[in-house]
Amino acid sequence: MIHRRSIFVVLWLVSSPLFAQEQSVKPGINDTFKDPNVEDFIGRFEKEGREPFDRRQEIVDACRIKPGMTIADIGAGTGLFTGPFSKGVGAEGRVYAVDIAEKFLRHIESKAQSEGLTNVVTVLATPESVNLSPKSVDLAFICDTYHHFEFPQKLLATIHRALKPGGQLILIDFRRIEGTSSDWIMSHVRAGQDVFVKEVEEAGFRQVEEDKDLLKESYFVRFEKAP
Repeated sequence: MIHRRSIFVVLWLVSSPLFAQEQSVKPGINDTFKDPNVEDFIGRFEKEGREPFDRRQEIVDACRIKPGMTIADIGAGTGLFTGPFSKGVGAEGRVYAVDIAEKFLRHIESKAQSEGLTNVVTVLATPESVNLSPKSVDLAFICDTYHHFEFPQKLLATIHRALKPGGQLILIDFRRIEGTSSDWIMSHVRAGQDVFVKEVEEAGFRQVEEDKDLLKESYFVRFEKAP
């Protein structure tokens, strides 16, 4: 005999976002990060004309970093923001450089050592988890990386768990607008701002701010972890 409660639980599981994400929402989008040529990506990520590079100091300022904070730089890549965050949080703070590409993390470790940044800790993530301890982070920073999340609800759940009560998440990603955005953005980025914001909110966050003047090609949205 099947009890009504059992039926309810099964139906809830089937309809839940986590159950629905047994398959990647964008298969193959991270293939280039399985064995990346770090020097090639430095040339792509850290060059004039790429908005996060050109506006990196303004972006860091907008994050409102304070000494002693713990920041998770999720999708840290070549470490464009890891260094400035490290200096911003100071000796009493910590920066977790989180990425799925081990070669990126080794590069960040080498760079941090050469610059004397002792508060940087690299973390190898998986497509489904940022692999951070519960309630260990004040701010999660995601720049041009969310559209690479293959299992967004699963990954967001681990970010939510890693944030301290009242912790914040900053999302920067490409504006994807039909008839306006480039063909590359339309094909590479699976959805626009409204969809991504809704996904973040469904994962237990509430939007508290959007800086509409900071960037042109991308949006800057701040969320707070809901109780």
